[in-house]
Amino acid sequence: MMTEPNSLHFENVRVRIAPSPSGFLHIGTARTALFNWLFAKKHNGSFILRFEDTDRERSKKEFEYNIREGLEWLGITWDEEYRQSERPAVYQTYLEKLLSGGWIYRCPHRIEQSNTPHICPFRDQDETEEGIFRFKNNEKKTITFNDMVRGAVSFNPKDLGDFSIAVDFSRPLFIFAGVVDDKEMHISHVIRGEDHLSNTPKQILVGRALGFPEPKWAHIPLILEKNRSKLSKRDGATSILDYREMGYLPNALLNFMALMGWHPLDDTKEIISPKELIAEFSVERIQKGGAVFNIDKLNWMNKQYINNLTDKETAQLFIPHLMNAGLIKPEIKNIQFPAAYGGYTPTETYVAKDGKSVRLDYIIQIAALEKPRIEKLSDITVFGDFFFCKPQYDLELLSWKGVQPLEDIRRKLDITINLLDKLENKNFTKNELEGALIPIAEKEGKGELLWPLRAALSGKKASPGPFEIMEILGKETTIERLKEAKKRLLEHVEKI
Repeated sequence: MMTEPNSLHFENVRVRIAPSPSGFLHIGTARTALFNWLFAKKHNGSFILRFEDTDRERSKKEFEYNIREGLEWLGITWDEEYRQSERPAVYQTYLEKLLSGGWIYRCPHRIEQSNTPHICPFRDQDETEEGIFRFKNNEKKTITFNDMVRGAVSFNPKDLGDFSIAVDFSRPLFIFAGVVDDKEMHISHVIRGEDHLSNTPKQILVGRALGFPEPKWAHIPLILEKNRSKLSKRDGATSILDYREMGYLPNALLNFMALMGWHPLDDTKEIISPKELIAEFSVERIQKGGAVFNIDKLNWMNKQYINNLTDKETAQLFIPHLMNAGLIKPEIKNIQFPAAYGGYTPTETYVAKDGKSVRLDYIIQIAALEKPRIEKLSDITVFGDFFFCKPQYDLELLSWKGVQPLEDIRRKLDITINLLDKLENKNFTKNELEGALIPIAEKEGKGELLWPLRAALSGKKASPGPFEIMEILGKETTIERLKEAKKRLLEHVEKI
């Protein structure tokens, strides 16, 4: 692995992710959490999860649970956890300090609803006991700080106005509460999205007024659409857990997120394990420009991770998706899912949608066959549903190239059924089936014989080969499906 000659090392690193539990954990927040976590791990520091839940109306426990579960699924663990709602006395103490020092005043106007700087006419009048708390911005000098991603960043203090920091003593706002928490929790580096860049000069002023040490700042680029517009929640999935439901692997998503806005020393390397990410991570290699969300790249990357699974691991990860699609259900209740899906262990025996009993070994065979075709684990419910239920298809599908006469299809199915019926169950293997059918197919026409066979078994235009399918389905189910296709053909002819 390549090493970075001038990579900085930091002591006593403490970083945090501070989501508001007013919505689901989306990919932007998850990537910010990942960068903080990697930075902490790289420098043997601490990673803190802090819920900024002072908005009583919007904060919900269900969102908090979603955030925690999403981070846990990704493998992003935290060392400490806090909730701002549990710390009102801390904020009141610092608000009183600012008030007694003349740094804030009460304003009867509403919290700013626009980017226009607010200068309240009441700022220099006698103290009032009503209204929100505003910071009295008397700064004259340009506010400049060094951003670890962007370099020197400057703001004109006149553009800030007198900004609000609390609704009242019991309801601090983000600008103020975050500064207090970062100091109280000894946060050394604030690594967050560039959408917070404009908040930084305000927080610097509040911190200076309170005599706090200033943390180091790093503002990472936003995640963008292919057309360079800001990523919408619809296009980036509503929740990180949606990616789990869609069949993405956590390490694949970690890998993908890490490369959105950051690159390793060897920028041709695309598959990087969490351990390698920790070893290589450097804030200096986070890009300034927006990072494009490319779903095709994520699908490709997920496929590489799936390909590296064993067939058994793949089968176990298929199970939750097969269950969600109603294709199987456990014979034993209290089913537990595998670790990559949610931290559980699967059972061994299931009932398929067609009522037949299937074991894990059966699903492992399917995994071995279908794995090369899938990009997401949930693809198995589309590509391989016919292994668990009778296929549904139009009779036209049975016709080779769409021109094979119905009578010829029926005759070819008859030939196949008669031949398969003579094989013993122990000889119902891919090699034996090929040996028995290929000579007949060469005589009758490969497409004309094998296409109706495959279509009757799978009900699909695209599927694995018929010999592989028959070996997994077994003799009884195979002949059953061929007879069903023949029956449908006869019924159709009678109606003509």
